[in-house]
Amino acid sequence: MNHVQLTLIGGPTVLIEIDGLRLLTDPTFDPAGNDYHLGPVTLSKTTDPARTIESLGRIDAVLLSHEQHSDNLDETGRALLSTVGRVFTTPESAMNLGANAVGLASWETASLRTATGQQLTITATPARHGPHGAEAYSGHVTGFVLSQDHPDSRAFYVSGDTVWYEELSQIARQFQVGAALLNLGAARIDMIGPIDLTMNAQGAIEAARTFDKAILMPVHVEGWTHFSESPAEVKKALAQAGLTKRFQWLRPGVATQLTY
Repeated sequence: MNHVQLTLIGGPTVLIEIDGLRLLTDPTFDPAGNDYHLGPVTLSKTTDPARTIESLGRIDAVLLSHEQHSDNLDETGRALLSTVGRVFTTPESAMNLGANAVGLASWETASLRTATGQQLTITATPARHGPHGAEAYSGHVTGFVLSQDHPDSRAFYVSGDTVWYEELSQIARQFQVGAALLNLGAARIDMIGPIDLTMNAQGAIEAARTFDKAILMPVHVEGWTHFSESPAEVKKALAQAGLTKRFQWLRPGVATQLTY
């Protein structure tokens, strides 16, 4: 059995506290109203973060799915990176960041020690920011699995920005996933067309069926104009699939104790 505390900051940003370790996913702390220009693409933020960086205190490590998009690493979040011990990310993103960045290819691992001396293993997992071949325009991304070495432990999965595709099923074959953060929202960019760049509701349903004993928590589903599915639309689809009880929606800024 595992115990974690989760605090949703907003977007893809969640503080994960495991046995004294404090990990932060995809840091985004800029205020609402900011526009980010990525070549011909503009991303617009509509929701303030629920907590400030200063209010969070110590951060031991960052789990960064990728650094090339401002809705996963904004200006304030980027400034944070130099203050933490390590930043785990893709090899491509690590080349663009500071000396504390650790690039992990899919299935590569790193480890941290918890406050009680237990080893927390961080495994990079497959992720794809759109359909087959999306790397050409959206770049490389990664997810993460957090696992501990005691026999009754179950793993914690962080999807990062990815669509659901068959390779993600390998995660369930290698780990007993007890809880997962899923980046949803079915992100779309006008210049690319009606193509989902992050997981949609159907992907969430596939994740629930694949990780059949996991508690699933949607994140990165609102707060930006490029999401094409609202939380209400996701909840409706989950209800129709009979999966409402499998999903737990985190309240922004509120620390949530999770046992799995």
